[in-house]
Amino acid sequence: MSRIGLKPLKLAKGVTLTSDAKSITVKGPKGTVKFPSPGFVKLVIDGDVVKVERVGNTKHARSCHGLVRSVLENNIAGVVTPFVRILDIQGVGYQAAKKGKQLGLKVGFSNEIMIDIPEGLTIDMPSVTRIIITGADLQQVGQFAAKVRSVRPPEPYNAKGIKYENERIQRKAGKSFASAGAGG
Repeated sequence: MSRIGLKPLKLAKGVTLTSDAKSITVKGPKGTVKFPSPGFVKLVIDGDVVKVERVGNTKHARSCHGLVRSVLENNIAGVVTPFVRILDIQGVGYQAAKKGKQLGLKVGFSNEIMIDIPEGLTIDMPSVTRIIITGADLQQVGQFAAKVRSVRPPEPYNAKGIKYENERIQRKAGKSFASAGAGG
């Protein structure tokens, strides 16, 4: 029995939840999140309280019951206060620029890497070395941040690359050489 799946969800003020056979839509003051509705779960909406109930009792339905409730909880929270991921770029000459609906990264390659910005996400750049990703869908924000970071992950010797704001890079020592006069 899923302990997380049994907990009821409370809808925040100004948030509406609609469900049909194909998808579940959460609308709020800061955005709209839509995700596919699994067939083994049904939503029971009673005023501002939502319960997630299993339709069947298969192993897959039992294992995903709590997951669907957690995703729904994140979506309800995201349409009230959007999720934020901050990326820092470190390295000489490394920088980013927003160009229309694309993010351009100059991170040591011979060409500029262009990444399309998905619908529903907002990119703010207070400086050329800081990227702030904001959106109502936690999965989409995290996925885009991981995609940007994967272009040039921080390397352990000089810590150059794209890293999360509070990420700690485990530094490695470079090669050490014996003194020049000892090999005689």
